[in-house]
Amino acid sequence: MDAHAAAATVATDATPWKAYLQEARYEFLRLWRSPSFSLPVLLFPPLFYLLFGEIFGGNRDPEAARYLLAGYSVFGIMGVALFGFGVTVALDREQGLLLLKRAQPMPPGAYLLAKVAMAMLFGAIVVVLLAVLGAAVAGVRLAPVQWLGLAATCLLGVLPFSALGLWLGTLVGGRGAPALINLVYLPMAFLSGLFIPLAMLPAALKTVAPLWPSYHLARIAQAQVGFGDGGMPWPQVAVLLGVSVLFLFLARRRLATS
Repeated sequence: MDAHAAAATVATDATPWKAYLQEARYEFLRLWRSPSFSLPVLLFPPLFYLLFGEIFGGNRDPEAARYLLAGYSVFGIMGVALFGFGVTVALDREQGLLLLKRAQPMPPGAYLLAKVAMAMLFGAIVVVLLAVLGAAVAGVRLAPVQWLGLAATCLLGVLPFSALGLWLGTLVGGRGAPALINLVYLPMAFLSGLFIPLAMLPAALKTVAPLWPSYHLARIAQAQVGFGDGGMPWPQVAVLLGVSVLFLFLARRRLATS
């Protein structure tokens, strides 16, 4: 009798984890099988890095190649998180899927954690593609700890942009979400110095650059490839954590009333 009770307890404890894993798997497959999402977020950052960093740049400058590797890595994970959360949450709200999930015996947080896992998986693919291009085509040479630092920075950087994307997805419907996200995504990437060093931008743009979370993530990523001042990036980490908490709070309020 005791053995049966123990087995039942183990099965009960394992069920929530199985539900989390299943939800994450289905979320990844859902977007992997959606070419309108998977192709742009996986291919645009490597193609832009190849075109603007190598073919159009054409100067084979190793410093520029390293700078752009960090910039396009941040650009890539921003796209994965913003579109992966913003568009799908807007569609789920519009189609009533969120209400359906609330009515089901789903473990708390499974919906949100599945989307974070999806964003990190797609982000990892983007970073690997960029690393292969950087090493094989652009001639980027980094120590193993630098490669790992860049990858870890980008994967953890998914969190603040996931929170931002989640909030944006609560503001509009499925049709309006891509346009709204692009209005945030592309200007923020440019104004944060992901593609062009901030020193080359007008003074007014340099002044407002610290307002964007992408600027702070880019500073940490650039430090991993040799463009930092050697200090610990605690101010940038604090800003990104604050952005994550703020937009998660705002999104939760919106979802609670929708």
